Amino acid sequence: MTVLVTGGAGFIGSNFVLDWLGTSAEALLNLDKLTYAGNLANLASVRSDPRHRFVQGDIGDRALIERLLREHRPRAIVNFAAESHVDRSILGPAEFIGTNVVGTFILLEAARAYWSALPAGEKEAFRFLHVSTDEVYGSLGPEDPAFSESTPYAPNSPYAASKAGSDHLVRAYHHTYGLPTLTTNCSNNYGPYQFPEKLIPLMILNALAGKPLPVYGDGANVRDWLYVADHCRAVRLVLERGRPGEVYNVGGASEKKNIDVVRGICAALDELAPRASGAYARLISFVADRPGHDRRYAIDAAKIRRELGWAPQESFESGLRRTVNWYLEHGEWVASVQSGEYQRWVELNYGARTQ
Repeated sequence: MTVLVTGGAGFIGSNFVLDWLGTSAEALLNLDKLTYAGNLANLASVRSDPRHRFVQGDIGDRALIERLLREHRPRAIVNFAAESHVDRSILGPAEFIGTNVVGTFILLEAARAYWSALPAGEKEAFRFLHVSTDEVYGSLGPEDPAFSESTPYAPNSPYAASKAGSDHLVRAYHHTYGLPTLTTNCSNNYGPYQFPEKLIPLMILNALAGKPLPVYGDGANVRDWLYVADHCRAVRLVLERGRPGEVYNVGGASEKKNIDVVRGICAALDELAPRASGAYARLISFVADRPGHDRRYAIDAAKIRRELGWAPQESFESGLRRTVNWYLEHGEWVASVQSGEYQRWVELNYGARTQ
């Protein structure tokens, strides 16, 4: 038996692959396009594991998907493959529509054809799990209740809209064709192997380099933070025991203002890697806000807690400390991802912003 994981060389996907192979004897077929955020170095520890088979490819390549399904006959597909950075979607939305909407559609079409032809027992057991985001729900006010699975969709960025579109397709394929789908909508992930375009690794690496720590607007935008290992446990549980056709919200119960996250990183670095020139918080710099910046996200994870018994094991404080330590201890990985392309992206996105 095997499962097909798409996007398994990216941040969350690679953590899921490592978690899966560390807790299960079942084989895993890993498909990843290896864009800028996909990194085989994330999977170095399982390079020689016979249970792990890596294939470089695109979820939008239907012929490839059909061949992999035919040859490996997976009992499940777990779809992490996505373009996922809001700022990149603002500057170039086309790739987000291509991967997140069209790619998911092609993957669903191939999965439907494969599932329809399975013998009765295998057909009953098959699952298609789609990993999505809380950003599809839009923005909350300070006193609004947290997002639940019944919150209406109101995406405000091209990224969020593309993920909302993919979520709707997954739902439609269950209700129209009977494909046994599952969807998870998670809050902001952080942890090892995260490409440093996202807030936490960007701030860690900028701080260590003595560079400014650019905080959008007034820094009061609120996010719910979820340690990636907790997210991986949730996905495994939903795959094993989730009810087909259902949506499960996965949150870390850790709402934080962006400025408080950055200050927490600075405090951890002051302790773990103090700098001779003074506290890291001196590097904080407020810059022009991103267009359409959602003010607050919060996840109500009561459903997955009630039905599947899941709850986060890491507090934000413990998870952040583990994350800072990981980046301090993995200088070679950090150096490998800070290529010229990465430097050009940082300059493009932050260079023109005024303080």
